[in-house]
Amino acid sequence: MNKEILATSLMLVFAGLSGAADAPTAEIANEELRAKIYLPDAKDGFYKGTRFDWSGVIFSLQYKGHEFYGPWFTKTDPNTRDFVYDGNDIIAGPCSAITGPVDEFKPIGFERAKSGETFIKIGVGALRKGSDNKYDNYFMYPVADGGKWTLRKGRDYAEFTQQLVDLSSGYAYIYKKTVRLSRDGAAEMVLEHSLKNTGSLRIETSVYNHNFLIMDGQAPGPGLTMATPFTIETPRPPNKELAEVSGKQLAYVKTLSGKDVVSFPVQGFSGSAEDHQIKIENSKLKLGMSITGDKRMQSANLWSIRSVMAIEPFVAVAVEPGSEFTWKTTYRYYTLP
Repeated sequence: MNKEILATSLMLVFAGLSGAADAPTAEIANEELRAKIYLPDAKDGFYKGTRFDWSGVIFSLQYKGHEFYGPWFTKTDPNTRDFVYDGNDIIAGPCSAITGPVDEFKPIGFERAKSGETFIKIGVGALRKGSDNKYDNYFMYPVADGGKWTLRKGRDYAEFTQQLVDLSSGYAYIYKKTVRLSRDGAAEMVLEHSLKNTGSLRIETSVYNHNFLIMDGQAPGPGLTMATPFTIETPRPPNKELAEVSGKQLAYVKTLSGKDVVSFPVQGFSGSAEDHQIKIENSKLKLGMSITGDKRMQSANLWSIRSVMAIEPFVAVAVEPGSEFTWKTTYRYYTLP
């Protein structure tokens, strides 16, 4: 796809999204990749929901004239819970309207907090619990304290740090996330994470990356595959008219349209980090990418609709007071022969 046409189409889509044009951004690049990132900002940020980590929100990554990310929705609406279809439009609610590789942490301290007290979402801050005893990741919880965000940026990296001390809940942490492009000429992006527990309570959570993948704006369909090192198992196979799982591969057999959904839990991996490898290729676009994590997968899901494909590997996180936990995910982008 022509770079100018692709850039223009992306700008037109983002122009229709509330707040996108004025949101603060940063750009990083190396010899092969150019990435654009939304910055955390409680006032003017593109994403102010309470579901996903505010840091490192990648809304564009270009490689050899191809685009890998971008908005999977066409409009936003504060009254929408998750997302809804409206004719040709996909309307996303404030907690789901986000793009690219983006992390979500399981809430910390929600069960022990009483109504009106605080619990923690790493990458968001201390949130105030309502009267509902069940956590709802699509609900906009009031932010009691968003912590302190700092940014360090170079030509090929952006490092985000969030410091939070929530005296009411007893939790405190320093969370650091770095989006780094390879310096050795490779078409690689690395997401480096660290979580230091500076509070008095054990932090126990899990994190996954939603990986909203949109190759050149194309709908998932024939030619798009996902491969793993292990034989894929699932208790809920996808509709065979849409996609099929066979051995170590998922293949789409129909171009998703309307309200088509391909979604299922991915199982069959071992307890080793060696199985935390996912390869996605599109033979029609001659594009591919791989996702490699350095920690074992706790669980994984695949979710896709007509505008996006998303593989979601989960990692368990447990940090004692005074300790630090680190994890890393490497993305490699390539073209097919």
